[in-house]
Amino acid sequence: MHYFKQFLLTLSPNLLINYLFMKITLSNELPHYPEFKEGIRRAPDRGFRLTPAQTEIALKNALRYIPCELHKTLAPEFLEELETRGRIYGYRYRPDGDLKAKPIEEYKGKCVEGKAFQVMIDNNLCFDIALYPYELVTYGETGQVCQNWMQYRLIKMYLEELTQDQTLVVESGHPLGLFKSKPDAPRVIITNSMMIGQFDNLPDWEIAAQMGVANYGQMTAGGWMYIGPQGIVHGTFNTLLNAGRKKLGVPQDGNLRGHLFVSSGLGGMSGAQPKAADIAGAASIIAEVDYSRIETRYSQGWVHKITGDKQQAFAWAHEAMTRKEPLSIAYHGNIVDLLEFAEAENIHIELLSDQTSCHEPYTGGYCPAGISFEERTRLLKEDRTKFHELVNESLERHFRVIKKLTARGTYFFDYGNSFMKAVYDAGVKEISKNGVDDKDGFIFPSYVEDIMGPELFDYGYGPFRWVCLSGKHEDLVKTDKAAMDCIDPTRRGQDMDNWIWIRDAGKNKLVVGTQARILYQDALGRMNIALKFNEMVRNGEVEPIMLGRDHHDVSGTDSPFRETANIKDGSNVMADMAVQCFAGNVARGMSLVALHNGGGVGIGKAINGGFGMVCDGSERVDEILRSAMLWDVMGGVARRSWARNANAISTVREFNRSYAEGYHITEPYLVDEEIIKTLKIL
Repeated sequence: MHYFKQFLLTLSPNLLINYLFMKITLSNELPHYPEFKEGIRRAPDRGFRLTPAQTEIALKNALRYIPCELHKTLAPEFLEELETRGRIYGYRYRPDGDLKAKPIEEYKGKCVEGKAFQVMIDNNLCFDIALYPYELVTYGETGQVCQNWMQYRLIKMYLEELTQDQTLVVESGHPLGLFKSKPDAPRVIITNSMMIGQFDNLPDWEIAAQMGVANYGQMTAGGWMYIGPQGIVHGTFNTLLNAGRKKLGVPQDGNLRGHLFVSSGLGGMSGAQPKAADIAGAASIIAEVDYSRIETRYSQGWVHKITGDKQQAFAWAHEAMTRKEPLSIAYHGNIVDLLEFAEAENIHIELLSDQTSCHEPYTGGYCPAGISFEERTRLLKEDRTKFHELVNESLERHFRVIKKLTARGTYFFDYGNSFMKAVYDAGVKEISKNGVDDKDGFIFPSYVEDIMGPELFDYGYGPFRWVCLSGKHEDLVKTDKAAMDCIDPTRRGQDMDNWIWIRDAGKNKLVVGTQARILYQDALGRMNIALKFNEMVRNGEVEPIMLGRDHHDVSGTDSPFRETANIKDGSNVMADMAVQCFAGNVARGMSLVALHNGGGVGIGKAINGGFGMVCDGSERVDEILRSAMLWDVMGGVARRSWARNANAISTVREFNRSYAEGYHITEPYLVDEEIIKTLKIL
């Protein structure tokens, strides 16, 4: 006891209070300023637009994380960040070096979930994965894990203290605190940028973000479940393969050898395109204005050739098509210039899309034709009005050339990046399908409308994923084999596609970051695989596994221009499904549950949610999986069935027969079209 008293006397008053009452707070010692590694991408200065009064509040908001004795030193530092970067990131509080995910046992924590989420956060922010690691941006130009490094440090401290009788609540990156709960409740609940309707628009959001009260979580950035570009490779592979089947006459057991796919973007999400095209067998040309992104994909082996010559790019593609060999080509330049060249030279493009970050067209996500990437960055800081004008002009050019190409037989699909909505907002109203507004969508289909919706989502197939928290490759190999064994490839064509995908996943070298995998599965497939993984953990075959999915899923997102683009009963503008999915996963005890505004299409254009579930081998987790995995998928299939989608109706009927005890989904009665046509509707 004497030594314990002596120890307490050595502590400062603040540390003594923290020790005695377990207060979780940042230290009153000023951290040293970290070094910034040369060659790591940095977020652009997005401009400073706060009033003096708002600036004062923004500074107070950032300083409230920090003991008062440090405020005088840090206030001018934070003001400089705000004025020169457009955000307060709190760089001084960033840990040194690369935040590469470590094996779970190397993290501190009082429960497996608390340690598991630290693995996921660091994986989202490591140099290999994060788009702008120093600004906490994982992907999608603005998608952040949290707003600043003070929040990061506090979240990590809370996760180290978290027990199975507590829940950590995070609101737009801010760790609200630990709250007493119970083992079968979520360990973490997250919301991001859930703005009141009147203010749910990009200009108001930008002010809120600069003031430090709104975080753009994208989908799996602020939900801590991003697994690198692999997370979208499978969906892109499915999209391209099914586009070939529907539009190019590719047989069910065939591939895209001899066919051409053209698109843009080699960033965190869009970088999946050349890899997916390779796996599908296509020749692909992907335009990218940021050479550092091209270098990243080339060093990973995800693009095979690089050129800034349009003629050379198409020549290489033509040679590969003639040989019927896959070949991925990065074109360093603007997609508009590339397409205008193809149109002028009468080059036929079979499959065409776009993956620029058009959910953020005026804050750097779209680089206008006619200027360099460097000029784009300068204008973002110095002349936003001019930049806005150039974006609008470029989007109209982009639309015009696509219209010419499609008239010649090109199949163009919006790949969920809000491209068509951006064109519409730029003033090109003829892209509207109904000629009046954007509520019925646009003259070109969304990939969900044409492909992903009817062929996958309506059946319940979506981007299920898992992370081997041990960081061991052998655990990933074992889980790949177990997942493959859970799939019956003879049940549906989708099952055969997915069985082949997981069979070949290892040789396709998809892992970037920690050991993780994505595999499209339906409700039954996800539940069976999840239960098998938990059994493997229980038996000591593998260490704990984190389950999750992209928010871009059957039930996860309400977005009329993307995830719910093939819902035609008028409810495409409603967000009930995503909110109910979130609430249901909370009620059923998923380990982490997240709900965000914006996603891949922009603030005010989507509500999206996801989950993380730690398989620790317990019977408790088995019970949660049996309830939650079916709910997480079938809530969305039910909504799609109620919208009268034929494949969803058949899936619901089969589900109602198979799960008659404890479940029943409402089925629609279909109206004879002739009855409606005979009515005299004014």
